[in-house]
Amino acid sequence: MATVDDVRRLALSLPRTEEHLIRDRVKFRIGSIVYLALSRDESELGFAFPKEERAALVAAEPAKFFLPRESDLRFNWVEAHLAALAQDELTELVTEAWRMVVPAKVARAHLDPPTAPPLPPAPSLAELRASAEVFNGFAGVDRSWLALRVETGAALDLSLAAHRTALHRWLNSWGCRIRYPREGEPDTFGTALAAWWQRHTLADAPLARLTPRDISRLAAAYEELAALPIGRRSLGPTAASKALYALRPDTVMPWDAAIAQRLYGTRDRAAFARHLELGRTWARAALEAGGGIPEADLCAELGRPRVSLAKVLDEHLYVTITHRA
Repeated sequence: MATVDDVRRLALSLPRTEEHLIRDRVKFRIGSIVYLALSRDESELGFAFPKEERAALVAAEPAKFFLPRESDLRFNWVEAHLAALAQDELTELVTEAWRMVVPAKVARAHLDPPTAPPLPPAPSLAELRASAEVFNGFAGVDRSWLALRVETGAALDLSLAAHRTALHRWLNSWGCRIRYPREGEPDTFGTALAAWWQRHTLADAPLARLTPRDISRLAAAYEELAALPIGRRSLGPTAASKALYALRPDTVMPWDAAIAQRLYGTRDRAAFARHLELGRTWARAALEAGGGIPEADLCAELGRPRVSLAKVLDEHLYVTITHRA
């Protein structure tokens, strides 16, 4: 049985989609063109669908699909009882509705992304030291991170409003541009973040010791976090990965758009799982090259004593990919 949350997750994962509340109805659109709309009681879903094919669709499953009201019959549109839709069916309907209104090249890029190039081999300790030296040269590189650690006692707990506010501020310090609520407005981001936090148990192992199950759960948490609604848009892939790093700094190697695109060609759940697998491989190689010394000692030797090995590896990717772009 499909739910409103399923519709939102699928829609906001599709490029250029924006969510709007119009006359008490949740609608998803590309620019000014609506391709999904929920009824006021959120029991029915309207979606873009070819006019010439909808009669056959309704006739085949009248208990599930029905025609729109007469004034909307001129549009490429049909309606469905949301609870009657299976998950795979909803995915297909949402994707095809989106495809009808988005530019063809955008649809092709998202649905048929180019094959990602081979993943790079693990960097040597010398390469990590060189990247660390470059990264240390950036002004105030650790200032906001250390402030976040002090403010949250080095243990972010998103059940606490103060910690959610601290994370919001830290993400914006890294260019995420998440709108702060005005006085008297509800904290949409904070509320959604608290609900997400309750739904997920995140692995707390060092990156090098992550299990396949740990990675799978982190990737699922990442997918939902990236689609988290924050006003007129979703949190997004970069902010989601940075938030996961802030929550589990020893565990998660974050990314940005340039890194994800270069390595994987996309930023979906599967790509994030691959990113964690790559980080695990690199972390193990670095620890082995370091002769088995503790991770904290290795980071100190590499010139980054204040951060984890997961972050050292991320900084190497930033220096060698994003900074050079």
